[in-house]
Amino acid sequence: MRIPRIYTGQALSKGTQRELEQGPSAHIARAMRMRAGDILTLFNGRGGEYAATINAVGKKFVAVDIGNHRDTDTESPLAIHLGITISRGDRMDWVIQKATELGAHSITPLLSERTEVKLKGDRAAKKRLHWQQIAIAACEQCGRNRLPEINPLQSLPAWLDTATADLKLVLHHRALVTEEAIESPSSIALLIGPEGGLSEAEIGLAENAGYQSLGLGPRVMRTETAPLAAMAILQSQWGDMSPG
Repeated sequence: MRIPRIYTGQALSKGTQRELEQGPSAHIARAMRMRAGDILTLFNGRGGEYAATINAVGKKFVAVDIGNHRDTDTESPLAIHLGITISRGDRMDWVIQKATELGAHSITPLLSERTEVKLKGDRAAKKRLHWQQIAIAACEQCGRNRLPEINPLQSLPAWLDTATADLKLVLHHRALVTEEAIESPSSIALLIGPEGGLSEAEIGLAENAGYQSLGLGPRVMRTETAPLAAMAILQSQWGDMSPG
């Protein structure tokens, strides 16, 4: 049976005891029905992971004994910063989850000319917390011990002004498939538009800001498919994904 991996925001060290936060405690006790003596793996996003044993399960808490630290590192050498225009329904949730599994270093939700979702103030803050929880759950599942940073909602021009990377790419279906040789980058900023695509003016702004236009082939992909296809290709080319 696979040992569950649980994220906690607390400092961890061997030989100490911790009461886990309400969310993971409820998941462990109610959903997973774990009991005292059961084994967990804990991580706090600061690198590595810890063996842990449950010593008490209460109505609103789970207490654990912290064991040995394991310096497990599953991070890609390629730091991908994904700038993705927010979309309707659960599409953004899907992108956050899968981009985390594919090793995204950071993710910035964006507003563009054709964005159909309007988020402001408290709604935007609550959505960011929701996306952070999706990223945490994805890290628990896929074995990552460092969380991708989920940045606050930004306008597309603000992203273009502030994102830094060795290589900057803007993906759109009107671009030609890129085949030119590019020196191996250690970081990539990848810009993806909304359901209706980026406007010609936005593509021009990106290219003027140093972004290279990138196409993935003759088919038009949905906004939740395009970033995942692009990230898989980039990780295969310069990261830690290979068929071998």
